[in-house]
Amino acid sequence: MTSQTSPTSCCTPAGTCGTAARADVQGGITTVYKVTGMTCGHCEGAISQEVSAIPGVTSVKAVAATGLLTITSTGAPDDEAVRAAVDEAGYELAGRA
Repeated sequence: MTSQTSPTSCCTPAGTCGTAARADVQGGITTVYKVTGMTCGHCEGAISQEVSAIPGVTSVKAVAATGLLTITSTGAPDDEAVRAAVDEAGYELAGRA
């Protein structure tokens, strides 16, 4: 049996799903940052909301357990804009991972 995905699905033909798969489908530049102070899902959501508002950002994934923030964007990300968004959420950007 073959599996097909819809054009709006986040699943790839290889069967992987989630935000990382969607970033691969959309293309763009993926950049990983280290953030200090994240401890829970609320932290992840607050950071994701602020960073998502940066022009050109197409995907955001914050993981409290690792302190990593992965951003996919249409062009090279503006590190200062990312820093300002993370600061606005109440956390600190330690730099690129």
